[in-house]
Order: sequence, then structure tokens, then C-alpha cells
Amino acid sequence: MKKTKLLTVLFLMFLAVQAQAQQLPLPPLVSVTGTGEVRVPPTEVIVNLGVETREPTLEAARTQTDKKAAAIIRYLKKQGLEDRDIQTSYVTLQPIYSGPEYGRINPSAYLAQKTMTIKIRKLNKFDEVLAGIYEVGVNQINGINFQVADVEKFKAEARKRAVADAKQKAVALTSELGSKLGRVYSIQESDGGGGPRPMYKMAMMESAAYDASGGPTIAAGEVVVTTNVSVSFIIE
Repeated sequence: MKKTKLLTVLFLMFLAVQAQAQQLPLPPLVSVTGTGEVRVPPTEVIVNLGVETREPTLEAARTQTDKKAAAIIRYLKKQGLEDRDIQTSYVTLQPIYSGPEYGRINPSAYLAQKTMTIKIRKLNKFDEVLAGIYEVGVNQINGINFQVADVEKFKAEARKRAVADAKQKAVALTSELGSKLGRVYSIQESDGGGGPRPMYKMAMMESAAYDASGGPTIAAGEVVVTTNVSVSFIIE
């Protein structure tokens, strides 16, 4: 019985200490947000492409779409893309109803779609690959995204710049008030806008072939890797 009472007293003392600690005022702080940004040329490109077929029967639509998809994969491998760089991302097969008849039961046609996401690791092959995929059956380009392969290296550099930016802001703020910047109290990192983003010099998405002058139709521009850090410093 005595042991139970002792444990109860110790527990209540622990709660009291915890409550007192939580009520302690924070030290004088200066809180700032630093931004680090690194701009680099892209090293690879992600392309989302697709093939769409409309046929009078379900089997014909499926067969034609699969045939074109197989031809696309064979072509991409001939262009040097590896299995890991080609991924089927979406498949659909659905009936199409048209005509004036109300409550029509039988579809007038069937629509089959298959999309793929491919990664082109050599940018000098970009125009050539896209020019050829139309000839083997691709009739949809749903997105192009330039990126860098070793993005973590650039994230580390962006993080260093963000920390330096935060410290510079904190020093400027405290010096203006005649105070001295102390040690770091807390720090938190967040990606700026969700990570790397492409910055295009131009975006001629209508055609992937070379133009009449023999130049590329799409410019890769540069990729911007951004990181933000929120830092609180103690003011001395």
C-alpha cells in the first residue's frame, strides 16, 4: 500500500515538473527563412506519350492498340532506351455511343488507349526519338519534363545556400537593433515548390521534328533546384 502511494506521489511530481517546464518562457529569438537555388542544365527528359485507336469492334480496337504499342517499344529499344526507361502508365478500353437513337444499347465503336512514360537519358537523341515515334503509331504527347539525374547533389548545394541566406538575414536583423546573434535554437527544411522545376527558354510542343533550318524544335532550358530553411536563432 505504501509503495503504491509512493509511486503516485512520484508520478504527480513528474507531472508538475513537466507542466512547469512547458510554462517556461522562450528565450529571445529571431526567426528567418532562407532560400537556396541552383540552376543547372538538364541531363535527361521524361516524355509521356500514347496511342489511341478507334475501331468498330472491341477486339479490333484492342488488337490495333497492342500492335502499335509493341511497335513503339521496339522502336524505342532500337534508339537505345533500356527496359527500365519504358513503362506503360495507363490502359483503357471503352465503348463509344453516338447517333440519334434514344437509349441505344449497342456501341457505334470502341476506343482503346495506351500511354507510356519514357526516359531519354541522352538529350542529343531527344528530337530524333520524338520524330520517329509518330511514324510507328504514337498519336498523343501528353507531357515533357526536363530533369537532372543527380538531383541530390544539387539539393545539397541548394541547402547550403539556403542556410547561408538565413544566417545573413538573421545577422542583418540583429545588427540593425544593436543585438548579437547567438546559437541556433531550431531549424526546419522544406523543398521550394516541390523540388526541381524546369525553366524553359522556349516550348514548341506542336512538333518534335527538326525545323527547316536543321535546328531542334524544343529547347531544354535549365532546371532550378530550390530549398527553403526556417531557422530560429537566440538573440544575445
